[in-house]
Amino acid sequence: MTSEAAGTDRTLDFPAARAAACPFDPPPAYQHALRTEPVARARLWDGSTCWLVTGYPQVRSMLGDRRLSADVRVDGFPLLSRGRRELVNRSAPSFIRLDDLEHARQRHMLTGDFIVRRVEAMRPQIQRVVDEALDRMIDEGGPTDLVTAFAVPVSLQVICRLLGLPHQDHAFFRTHSRVLADIDSDTETLRASISALTGYLTDVAQHKRRSPDESVLGHLAAREDISVEEVASMGRLLLTAGQETTAEMTALGTLALLRNPEQAELLCTEPELTKGAVEELLRYLSIVHLGVPRVAVEDIDLDGTLIRAGEGVLLMLSTANRDAGPFPDGDRLDITRDARHHLAFSFGAHQCLGQSLARAELQTTLPTLFRRLPGLRLVVPFAEVTYRTDMVYGVNKLPVSW
Repeated sequence: MTSEAAGTDRTLDFPAARAAACPFDPPPAYQHALRTEPVARARLWDGSTCWLVTGYPQVRSMLGDRRLSADVRVDGFPLLSRGRRELVNRSAPSFIRLDDLEHARQRHMLTGDFIVRRVEAMRPQIQRVVDEALDRMIDEGGPTDLVTAFAVPVSLQVICRLLGLPHQDHAFFRTHSRVLADIDSDTETLRASISALTGYLTDVAQHKRRSPDESVLGHLAAREDISVEEVASMGRLLLTAGQETTAEMTALGTLALLRNPEQAELLCTEPELTKGAVEELLRYLSIVHLGVPRVAVEDIDLDGTLIRAGEGVLLMLSTANRDAGPFPDGDRLDITRDARHHLAFSFGAHQCLGQSLARAELQTTLPTLFRRLPGLRLVVPFAEVTYRTDMVYGVNKLPVSW
């Protein structure tokens, strides 16, 4: 099949609606595509079309294919809203939206701060942050919103400690991070939040250049081969991505375990399952639910489908992680499953830098939460929980008691 051969009657509207029956599952339209046509056409918000890749082998292959570009400025790149499209010509992209040498140059500056050894050294700090947040929850009593009382403050405090930022400015960080994560933010609102965070982080970078410390931003600012503006840009990316994704995974992972109490009990009674349980939750929930956007810079034959140079591609991690080939009975949460080959953190040159930190946080937050609050329960019917469908999937509120 060539790109011209896909008729409009077979084109999926993107994003598609999720099924009310199980909000953890990818939209039925994507799951159908996974079973019948893992390389399909999709129609975006402005009427333009791109390729939607849903199968595990296809997504994994394309994530490592240099014929696909991550550069948001390349013609044909699939931008998911008007605000994002208009922003392209007004703002320099972060390094994750760059290719090859420049992407590698900036990424290499960060890898030393995200290696397993450094994250392992942070585990006692993460445990203290989690315990202090739970102490406050217990003192105040339930019911409470787990998102605002636990998931958000824990993720924000951990990323602030890693970056070397004052946690007392958490409200400022959260406000502007939410704007950047909101798919519906308009251009001016996006620009204002980018400007506010960049200005703040530029001041931080200038201070740390004069007085370096052992934080990530301190290490970056001390380098002579990077400008303070680049330090601020990298800091903005790490701050927003680091706290948004982990906060949403903490809350959504809690909800998934409450919905599957036998799995929560296993986690509590068999702590040796913790690492595997986190991998399974990452696979099962796949909160980067709008896919990984790319654009072809050369013609690509993907399993008989011709993707032409200049055509956009969305690589759907959520459906790839439910593919029955690598994950039999993948729509079922099973924390005893070996899910280490999931794609929740992407794959290839652009694989998530913060995955070691995310794993360490989740391996601490979820077991500690269920161990210290053995009676944890929803105080509203499951069907009344509402979901955040921004760049990262999550819950708006999670009313719980214990």
